[in-house]
Amino acid sequence: MKETICTIPVNDIWGVKEGCPICRMYAMLEEQYAEFITGSAMMDPETRVQTNQKGFCQSHFLKIVEVGKRLPNALILQTHLAEIMDKYMPKDVNSKPDKKKLLALKNMQDSCYICDRIHFDVEHFMQTVFAQWIKSEEFRALYRSQEYICLDHYRLVTELSIKHLPSKHQAAFHADTAALCKNQLQLLMDDTNRFCNMFDYRSRGADWGNSKDAIERDLEFLIKTRPQSPDTKSE
Repeated sequence: MKETICTIPVNDIWGVKEGCPICRMYAMLEEQYAEFITGSAMMDPETRVQTNQKGFCQSHFLKIVEVGKRLPNALILQTHLAEIMDKYMPKDVNSKPDKKKLLALKNMQDSCYICDRIHFDVEHFMQTVFAQWIKSEEFRALYRSQEYICLDHYRLVTELSIKHLPSKHQAAFHADTAALCKNQLQLLMDDTNRFCNMFDYRSRGADWGNSKDAIERDLEFLIKTRPQSPDTKSE
């Protein structure tokens, strides 16, 4: 398959064939943005204005601490905390609650610089995927050969295909995408049923097969994975 600057990341992601390719895409972008924010962009005024205003979700606060050193993280937090104090805290704690400030605070807490950048990038990555899927039988075969697409990303990919794919291709693309999700769902149902049945006395001595880790695989399919609490980085 001929590669261009646009298709190389997509081909790298789809070439793995392990787990959900969209999860791999998110993980790649999360790592890149966490390194960018705590590295070369740390002193970039435009980026710092946005990180000060938006902050990060819980997952990505942990991610930047996991990836970056302590001083860059402290500098990012220093100006973000100052922004919170200036914009959202009452000047006089004895005053009545300011509903507008509370709403603005809620909106800030619901925002995340990394999430916004990733959502933008994923949509553009998927437009490249759609273009490759339309024009390349080789890529369509690669797409169909994925292990699965998780439930959350089945919905996302399908919504984006409705938005960006020409209508004449939507049914065929949805068939490929739905099969990757539905087949995994059926496999998980079978393994979870087997796991439950193994606790029946009539199953004594029976083979567990692939059901022992059914619960963990169910959760991987149903929910987004989040970074673990980071280890302390050196200065």
